[in-house]
Amino acid sequence: MKSRTFVMVSIVLAMLVSSIDATIMNTTMPVIAKELGRFDLYAWAFASYMITSTILSPVAGRLSDLFGRKKVFGSGIVLFFAGSLLCGMSSGMIELIVFRAIQGIGAGFMVPFPAIIAGDLFSVENRGKIQALFTGMWGLSAVLAPLLGSFFVTYLTWRWIFFVNLPVCLISFLTLLPYSEHYAPKKARVDYIGAALFAVAITLLLLVTVVHRNYWLFAAAGILFLLLFYFYEKRQDSPIVPLSMFKNKTFARMNANSFIGTVALFGASSYVPLFLQKVTGLSLLMSGVALLGSSIGWMAAAVPAGKWILRYGYRRLLLIGNGLLLVSGLCWIFLNPGHGFWYVFLVMIVHGAAFGLLSTVGIIGSQQMVSAHEKGVATSFFMFCRNMGTAIGVTVMGAFLTSGSTYMQGIHHLFLFGFCGSILAFLTSFLIHNDTSESGKTAANQ
Repeated sequence: MKSRTFVMVSIVLAMLVSSIDATIMNTTMPVIAKELGRFDLYAWAFASYMITSTILSPVAGRLSDLFGRKKVFGSGIVLFFAGSLLCGMSSGMIELIVFRAIQGIGAGFMVPFPAIIAGDLFSVENRGKIQALFTGMWGLSAVLAPLLGSFFVTYLTWRWIFFVNLPVCLISFLTLLPYSEHYAPKKARVDYIGAALFAVAITLLLLVTVVHRNYWLFAAAGILFLLLFYFYEKRQDSPIVPLSMFKNKTFARMNANSFIGTVALFGASSYVPLFLQKVTGLSLLMSGVALLGSSIGWMAAAVPAGKWILRYGYRRLLLIGNGLLLVSGLCWIFLNPGHGFWYVFLVMIVHGAAFGLLSTVGIIGSQQMVSAHEKGVATSFFMFCRNMGTAIGVTVMGAFLTSGSTYMQGIHHLFLFGFCGSILAFLTSFLIHNDTSESGKTAANQ
């Protein structure tokens, strides 16, 4: 029990710093760019972190299946610590971009582990509660990030947005040490070539979201490397992403449904604060507080999700989750300048409940439909699909925002896209069935 408590503290702290660092630069980057120069590289300080953290997530899950959770998670904390230290010491924009990539590698190695370790330590019934706790860190970071960023820039220096991570990472690492791992890793050869092909393919695809020209060239090259990765992995005894997982149609369709849903509306939280600040005149802090509605809804749906899975199965819950997503999409379409804090706050509750249910049910379902030695990669791959969907969705929404002749017309365009995507996600959820495979039956009894 003591070992379990220590690892929970370690995970919560790691989640907190990685979630804050994903957003804290939104408020501080103009100040950083002014000091370091090279405004033409502004977007790359965000992109380097996003790309490396997204790529490394499924790789980290697979490595944890092969070498154990504790070693890989601990390595992520160390890398994040090193990346934070180097970012704080950056003397130029190129250095910052490189060091943010190192930070992103650490985050990629840390972020999947709350769900993976929860899958090792807790029953299905209790797993929703634990994952809701971890998710709460993202809601807390939505408020803390702008506060901390503003405080450090005003009273200290922007470098402290990175230095503040150091003591938190140190405590997270020290509290991980007493953890007695429950999972017995299955040693196998590491598929380095497969990992490299996967990294190149996803990097090229994600670059489409940040480059300003030759989009189709990057997309075509990314698809080509993805095909090379697929055909290479089919011949491997120990692939970095076991393709055998996708023979389970429920697992494959859950991942596809998660991807569609996040492309559609997960990016709403990136544009709603901008609407509140630019149109309704709310402060940076209050626009962040409005996002807490999402955390409230998320936790309300995620906490009982484990019990609901045992009672109702996956399909019904995913239909309800996608139905809530459809409702939130409809509400966003009607967003107008007369709507202030409370309208956004209430819609964010529905929005959060939808993704809280979809994410928790999807993660638990992904874990329960594979063997014990594929649980890590299955969990992290589900999160990878969500991250890819978010990156693509935010980019497409940004394009729709700038397509309007006025700001509000752009807002309506991007949320119309989100609503149409939520319809597609709702329809595809009908294709998901409760798993009837032997692994699914065994999982249901766990």
